[in-house]
Amino acid sequence: MLTRRLLLSSIASIACTTAIAAPLKPAQTGLRGTIDISGYGVGPGKTGDQSKAINRLFREAAEKGLPVFLPAGDYHLSGISLPDNLWLSGVPGRTRLIHAGGGRFISGETLTKLTLSDLVLDGGGRALGDDVQGLFNLRGIADLTIDNCTITGASKHCIHAERCGGRITGNSVSQAAFSGIYAVESERLAITTNTVFDCGNGGILVHRWEAGEDGTMVSGNRVFKIAAKDGGTGENGNGINIFRAGNVMVMDNHISDCAFSAIRANAATNVQISNNQCLRSGETAIYSEFGFQGAIVSGNLVDGAANGILIVNFDEGGRLATVSGNIIRNLHLDGPYVHDGAGFGFGIAAEADTVISGNVIENAPKWGLMLGWGPYMRSIVATGNLVRGAGSGCAVTVVEGAGTALIANNLFQDVKDGAILGYRWNEKSTRDLLAGGSEAFAHLTLTGNRLA
Repeated sequence: MLTRRLLLSSIASIACTTAIAAPLKPAQTGLRGTIDISGYGVGPGKTGDQSKAINRLFREAAEKGLPVFLPAGDYHLSGISLPDNLWLSGVPGRTRLIHAGGGRFISGETLTKLTLSDLVLDGGGRALGDDVQGLFNLRGIADLTIDNCTITGASKHCIHAERCGGRITGNSVSQAAFSGIYAVESERLAITTNTVFDCGNGGILVHRWEAGEDGTMVSGNRVFKIAAKDGGTGENGNGINIFRAGNVMVMDNHISDCAFSAIRANAATNVQISNNQCLRSGETAIYSEFGFQGAIVSGNLVDGAANGILIVNFDEGGRLATVSGNIIRNLHLDGPYVHDGAGFGFGIAAEADTVISGNVIENAPKWGLMLGWGPYMRSIVATGNLVRGAGSGCAVTVVEGAGTALIANNLFQDVKDGAILGYRWNEKSTRDLLAGGSEAFAHLTLTGNRLA
């Protein structure tokens, strides 16, 4: 009589016999549906350079429309040219592609689609040739996906992506001599949820050769320990840097310990910088500068910087912004170079066609707010801000030729030299205008402000 116990025992016995009779194929044949890499002489841990075999493997897999899976282990290679429609993956953290030397490591150019995931790319600091800009060197990839990879040890940029669209997401990028991710002339690229750290000159760079539409989204990234080994006064040392790229969004990033700015937007029209955490910046935490038109800077937290948020360079065409709902605190007077202008130690500065509202500024040793610079001020509105613990609450330009400013309903507390003071560049030239005297300056309107 067939009992339940006997039935289960018989099924287990059949399963064991089947497993013994039909053992699994070796790991190097890959996963079901992927190309069999063993037929190409490619395998993990093999001694010597596998570049020639791997180039052939990638090319034929792409031609056949088959994904390539590389099992865990080390693959020493160089001069790899990625073909169109390649889908390459590995074991996260354990499939290691190691630069074997030579001027190129891994490159791809003029491709419709390229997908790479779960790989480690290790440059080991080896030199790259003059004709490549990055360890992972990509140009003209219409639909690029780099997902959950580790890219490290670049003697230039870790990822150089020129004229690329698609997404770079969830990667760990570190130890680049230049920047972690350098995206230039992008076409609606998404750079999201990456960790970029310990880089020589920059974290995430979104640049264009000439000012124009870009549309890159930079969101959810963690960027830290960014140096400025090549020096300068702001071209290096920034966590996220937008240059000449229009319609870019920089949102929900956590950026700390950068030699210069957490976020620096230079000539970046229609930039949106929102809800970022910016800690311990060596210079200005958030910059929108030079020839831009249109910037939204909102909901950011700045803790520790030489300056907080600057919307400046009206002399170069920088104008039109809103700065709202930010918290800026714990600023300091020293910066990474000798400043020949306003210096360091102030919370928010703006020059033209800008509304500054609903911000909280605490512990700004020079000024809480700085409105205009010399004659460079036009149509500034500063309303509903709280400034406490500052050298002066608000410094506003009273130089001849300066445009209008409305300073209304702000609260100033524990401001050493006064609430609202007129300045001629760096020289204080009025008493506290909150106590009277503002009528002498026709370009200023003060109303509803209070010194607590």
